[in-house]
Amino acid sequence: MQNILVTGANGLLATNIIKLLIEKGYSVIGLLRRAESYVGMTDEKLTLVEGEFTNTSTLNRILPQCDAVIHAAALTSQGMPSFQPYYEINVKATENLVKASILHQVKKFIYVSTANVFGYGTKTSPGNENRPLQHPFTQSNYAKSKAESEKQIQKYSGGIDIVIVNPTFMLGAYDGKPSSGRIILMALRKKIIFYPPGGKNFIHVEDAAEGVIKAMTGGKPRENYLLAGENLSYFEFFQKLKNITGQKSILVKIPSSLLKAAGYAGLLLQKCGVVADLNLVNAKILSIENYYSNDKAEKNLGLKVRPIEMAINDSINWFSNQEKNRKNKKKNMQ
Repeated sequence: MQNILVTGANGLLATNIIKLLIEKGYSVIGLLRRAESYVGMTDEKLTLVEGEFTNTSTLNRILPQCDAVIHAAALTSQGMPSFQPYYEINVKATENLVKASILHQVKKFIYVSTANVFGYGTKTSPGNENRPLQHPFTQSNYAKSKAESEKQIQKYSGGIDIVIVNPTFMLGAYDGKPSSGRIILMALRKKIIFYPPGGKNFIHVEDAAEGVIKAMTGGKPRENYLLAGENLSYFEFFQKLKNITGQKSILVKIPSSLLKAAGYAGLLLQKCGVVADLNLVNAKILSIENYYSNDKAEKNLGLKVRPIEMAINDSINWFSNQEKNRKNKKKNMQ
């Protein structure tokens, strides 16, 4: 039985990775800042450890027990104006984690990056692992840090196999923060749904988690694998959500000019030291067709992906159950 370290254990993808690893018989150490933030399954094969992957003493305590590392922790905020925080966490600390893993003779290192380090495409010619970082992601501190991190860690060997996975936009259960599931919450039970003019690739988080594990067991060292699902415009995505829920929402398109104006306002806030989720770069991203192909992962890893309706439905059910649990807890406390 192998022992796997999963960093960022309270994240959407990491929580689903842990669940699948346990179901497949692995023992897991989940590293996270606060154990109380973990919303996933519990099991005797899972040990949660509070700490930072940036802390050398924590790594020296954990890594000698591990056969593999799945590094899912990252600074993912899209609104920080300076590149430095992204560099410190996503580049420098990740490289230090690789060095520590080599020191403690860890056999495999799976790095969770992002699809956006590769050039996107259209529905008829989607982006793949051979296309370089492309505008507007060349202006995204997050995407740039991930691309730089990949470049740095691919220099290492030392008996460790490093494989990189690049998931697209993930949806599903166990989105405790919430993270990407906010796109569901912003539309759920709303009379009017405002949607951007662009589109993106959506994948069920369980399929992405399966892709990560397949990359760990069958991925080639120093190779990248896009974990992609269905390419949809935002209009198509919200139409699917409407069909699933039966809600009679009106879909209203946000003009790209209005998005850019809001992006400029966010940029001004950033210059004043305020973290703004919507800035000019993000406004541009919301206006493009950000589409990718799953061909390599399907061919080389055997990864099959489900219709995105299943991910939307699982996400809605999870959020609904969380809401019920909160209401019951509040009622019991009264």
